Amino acid sequence: MVIASHNYPETPRTGDPIEGLDEVAEKDAPLAYVLHAGTKRDGDAIVSAGGRVLSVTATGTDLAQARERAYAAVGRIRLDGSQHRTDIARKAAEA
Repeated sequence: MVIASHNYPETPRTGDPIEGLDEVAEKDAPLAYVLHAGTKRDGDAIVSAGGRVLSVTATGTDLAQARERAYAAVGRIRLDGSQHRTDIARKAAEA
């Protein structure tokens, strides 16, 4: 799933600090992964640099478990004003 910045898809706000990436790496790896898209370094910080900021994916014994793990990882990430869909793969996991 994609984590998008504030005001996406209009003019996205950039420069917002992204927190929680270390938590995902420590608590969810190797079962969940964060892929950077619209990010950049600002000193020691990672900040938003576009509309679609991060993608989060996960593995599991089935789709429902992978979906649960991905959403758990998304829940650890903090980006002011960010948004993400909450229905990704829901119907398929329920089937």
